[in-house]
Amino acid sequence: MAKIIFSRKEFEKRIKLSKDVEEKISLFGTHLESINENEIELEILPNRPDLFSFEGFMRSFSAFLGKNTGLRKYKVNSPDKNFKVKIEPSVKNVRPFTVCAIVKNLHFDDTKIKEMIDLQEKLHTTIGRNRKKIAIGIYPLEKIKLPIRYLAENPEKIKFIPLEADREMSGIQILQKHPTGKEYAYLLEKYDKFPVFIDANDKILSMPPIINSHETGKVTNQTKEVFVECSGWHFDTLKKVLNIIVTTLADMGGKIYSMELNYDKEKLVSPDLSPIKMKISVENINKLLGLELKDQDLKKLLPRMSFDYTKNKVSIPAWRTDILHEVDIAEDVAIAYGYDKLIPVLPNIFTVGEESKKEKFKRKIAEIIIGLGLLELSSYHLIKKEEAKLMKVACLEVLDSKSEYKMLRPNLLVPTLRILSENKDNEYPQRTFELGKVFSLDKEGKSETKVKESEKLIIASCPDNFTGIKQILNYLMNSLEISYKLKEVIHPNLIEGRAGEITINDKVIGYIGEVNPETLKNWGIKMPFGVLEISLEEIFKFD
Repeated sequence: MAKIIFSRKEFEKRIKLSKDVEEKISLFGTHLESINENEIELEILPNRPDLFSFEGFMRSFSAFLGKNTGLRKYKVNSPDKNFKVKIEPSVKNVRPFTVCAIVKNLHFDDTKIKEMIDLQEKLHTTIGRNRKKIAIGIYPLEKIKLPIRYLAENPEKIKFIPLEADREMSGIQILQKHPTGKEYAYLLEKYDKFPVFIDANDKILSMPPIINSHETGKVTNQTKEVFVECSGWHFDTLKKVLNIIVTTLADMGGKIYSMELNYDKEKLVSPDLSPIKMKISVENINKLLGLELKDQDLKKLLPRMSFDYTKNKVSIPAWRTDILHEVDIAEDVAIAYGYDKLIPVLPNIFTVGEESKKEKFKRKIAEIIIGLGLLELSSYHLIKKEEAKLMKVACLEVLDSKSEYKMLRPNLLVPTLRILSENKDNEYPQRTFELGKVFSLDKEGKSETKVKESEKLIIASCPDNFTGIKQILNYLMNSLEISYKLKEVIHPNLIEGRAGEITINDKVIGYIGEVNPETLKNWGIKMPFGVLEISLEEIFKFD
């Protein structure tokens, strides 16, 4: 949940608060956390980043109340000849993409500046995954000379005064000495070159995803025109985030101008605020919601959620990041219809649900391990291609994946290494476990999908050694009253001589050992740790 605080005075300039409006705020899917004479605090789900700003919330909530319904349209003015950004090939391995825009005719005050800073930070935290996927920069255009270059440079050659600093620093010094630099240093420290935006006067605007320049990257009450950029790894996501920002600025009175993006072999224009078209079926909507709506009903309901609708086609705002499937449209239809109007009906099925024996046994295993003070994890079933290459493991690839996670995980070690890597600067010890499915090719042809699913358990203790992780294994097996044997084995990710094969009834069920230095280095993990991973299929037989 993202907590958003609005001024009650500003809110009531647009919508007068009443008991009915307070109830509607919650029925809109945004929980009303608290309200007093000065402020309104809401909790907004991370899947609706377009509601993180006051302007964005008012735009959608007003439509929900029946005011200014339908798809909001924004004019994107054509660029001037210098409204260009050159994206150089050097950023390909650091942060390869950027989308940009210019917004003019702005009239900032302290409240509006705070609103934009809050929006920027909430986008960084949620959809941007703490700036890992997306970094946002907003700059006063009067201090910049167009066109702009986006490139990667040797960090020692990058020199500028970072935001709220009083002296010039190099890229390395910013990561080592500046508070923001130290907080986000892990995002760049493994790269030989750091990304920068530079204007036509060779002034550095920012070093994404870390910090803006104090000279060219600080918006004030005097700023009337801004240059906006979003940089990161996923072009489509960057487009949506830029759309959220520029439409918020447009709702503040700004005029949006597009920019030409010159990639190595391709020219693009951003922002693109064209609505996305999606086909839906009234029959499917009714089946999902248990209603008997007609086409005429959808024509009334969907505009209240800021959509346009004609003949089974929905026009979706370009700033909505959460609409991926017809099911998402059905959810918005339910919100517009009113969850309070939905009548629960008991299904006409005479069966009694019961937790499966396997799930009960897994819960028993989890409770035993939690008793040792370990933290349970739940990671994605998918991993990244580069992670599979790094571990040199064969994986099954998912077709048409919409994210960087494209490969079905073959083991639980990969997600565990990722999580330890992402938390390497946090407090130790870090002792974790996960019970979950792994995937492999079904060579026997028993599965319709040709994918074999199996249950595994992984336990990681960091910092730790072979003796420490073996003690955990002993405790678990003794608690389950299972006898096991260990045999020394060579494992590609474990230290030779400190790795063992775990067997039950002469059947190999997993491995245990100390992770080798090469694997630690590849993942940027600073502490040694012990790990064990076992298949649960043989363990279930002891239930």
